[in-house]
Amino acid sequence: MSNYHIKHLEEYYQVYRKSVRNPESFWEEMAEEHFVWRRRWDNVLTWDFEKPEIKWFEGAKLNITENCLDRHLPTRGEKTAILFEPNDPKEAAQHITYRQLHEKVCRMANVFLEQGIKKGDRVCIYLPMIPELAVSLLACARIGAIHSVVFAGFSSNALATRINDSDCKMVITSDGSYRGGKTIDLKSIVDKALEDCPGVTSVLVVNRINGKVTMKEGRDHWLQPLMDDAYADCVAEVMDAEDPLFILYTSGSTGKPKGMVHTIAGYMVYTAYTFKNVFQYREGDIFWCTADIGWITGHSYIVYGPLANGATTVMFEGVPSHPDYGRFWQVVEKHKITQFYTAPTAIRALAKENLDYVEKYDLSSLKVLGSVGEPINEEAWHWYNNNVGKNMSPIVDTWWQTETGGIMITPIPYVTPTTPTYATLPFIGIQPALMDGEGKEIKGNQVSGRLCIKYPWPSVARTIWGDHQRFKDTYFSAFKDMYFTGDGALRDAVGYYRITGRVDDVIIVSGHNLGTAPIEDSINEHPAVAESAIVGFPHDVKGNALYGFVILKETGEGRDRDNLRREINQQITEHIGPIAKLDKIQFVPGLPKTRSGKIMRRILRKIASNDTSNLGDTSTLLNPEVVQQIMDEVL
Repeated sequence: MSNYHIKHLEEYYQVYRKSVRNPESFWEEMAEEHFVWRRRWDNVLTWDFEKPEIKWFEGAKLNITENCLDRHLPTRGEKTAILFEPNDPKEAAQHITYRQLHEKVCRMANVFLEQGIKKGDRVCIYLPMIPELAVSLLACARIGAIHSVVFAGFSSNALATRINDSDCKMVITSDGSYRGGKTIDLKSIVDKALEDCPGVTSVLVVNRINGKVTMKEGRDHWLQPLMDDAYADCVAEVMDAEDPLFILYTSGSTGKPKGMVHTIAGYMVYTAYTFKNVFQYREGDIFWCTADIGWITGHSYIVYGPLANGATTVMFEGVPSHPDYGRFWQVVEKHKITQFYTAPTAIRALAKENLDYVEKYDLSSLKVLGSVGEPINEEAWHWYNNNVGKNMSPIVDTWWQTETGGIMITPIPYVTPTTPTYATLPFIGIQPALMDGEGKEIKGNQVSGRLCIKYPWPSVARTIWGDHQRFKDTYFSAFKDMYFTGDGALRDAVGYYRITGRVDDVIIVSGHNLGTAPIEDSINEHPAVAESAIVGFPHDVKGNALYGFVILKETGEGRDRDNLRREINQQITEHIGPIAKLDKIQFVPGLPKTRSGKIMRRILRKIASNDTSNLGDTSTLLNPEVVQQIMDEVL
């Protein structure tokens, strides 16, 4: 497989240079050699960032499920495709082979067809992390329906908004879900949402918890009996390369969620290629991404990327704290996980607990550790490296977005030397640029600016469902002929990139541009601090001043607060300089976070500015109650 597996740093540079000198011939070679097509493309790439319009592999015909399932059957039919680890460790894990997965997908696809779903229809999937979730995605793709997965932790209101925005005809859900020691009644959430969703004609219900649910006659159907009656083969719909594969909603900083549209061929090629290289996947490895399929990480690196490579991918229903804080490591030992991909939020939470939870398990199978969702702070990086990787498994600190479809800036393990807090080098084919406020590119090293991408890559989102103007305004209007990521970044002396947070998280204090991430890293190194978030608030002299919201570890709870404030500012002064000291430090029980683990700084900015009359949409918060707790104790 030419250039499909990058093994040395020199090879990375060779392949990277080739991929940016002639992107079209590079991606054409990848597409030609590693995938099955019903018809070859007429043109590799057409693009215009002004419109914006991007088309990869124009004229090609394919079905992504033939690449993820059918083509593996002759050689990997009996290999485990999905390894399902349930919430309760006493419940047996399920090993679903490629042959079994193919049959389940075909049966479910036939159920969809019988329910009147056809090519181009939208199907909303609101399921916990059970095998039916992955099967539902693939069954949609099999018949050309467009899936829209909504994380099964969103409220009925958030669910209804997403169903209506993309005009879904069908919803797939379950009677309920297990989450740690709790059960959640999902079906009643769906019932409430559907009071406002006239377009939904059918609901398929998975029996997961044997819950008592209300079934609406004519609309609601238990899935299993329909699966049992369905034919076990389904001819894959021949799709165009640029047909939509899925819609996935991501929170806008204002207004309603954005339904990002990803199309089939480019997304397939890019997620497969990144999976293979970023995780150095080899035949026989057991890959575990702990994300939920409700997020892009789960779409790309639990379902499509691994299955396109014929890998074994783990689906985990549980949480890292149940039945205790050793659960992740128990699963690693049990299944001999080779690649482990999780979020800094989870790492920080586990790092607060007793090390015995890690040390009692054999983690020697691990070859690669990954981090995703936000920049990983230095303290968490070292904890992960020392205690989980035992200084043997490289950490890939990956930067990418729902909009990018796949990993964009990342080390390649055993290839790229790593530096804590740095995402390091652009992935193959990715051409980053740092831009200043006047729209000029900042050349050279040891510089910082707004992170843009100069040239299209295969898995870039094509539009926002139903609102192409918003797509243009959000991503392609700030800088001419550039995709604007919304993030700030710095490039160090050797050309490594460090993501400094959202650009609206760069605070100008007394004329100095201060990224929040380095300040937070500094605070988090204090032995009494678990986590922190920095925002700006108006200041008569400085323009903006810095306000810190700080969560203490248990060891810090009894400490004198004024002393702690002084120590934290002293630490910032030592790490960054006195300009970055905080004017206010509030100790809080938690931070408002989205379900994907991102801190919702918009809310913290309003609290810090004493402007709490309208906090905006809080439907995507994991912990809405913490907002009131912070407001009650505001300085």
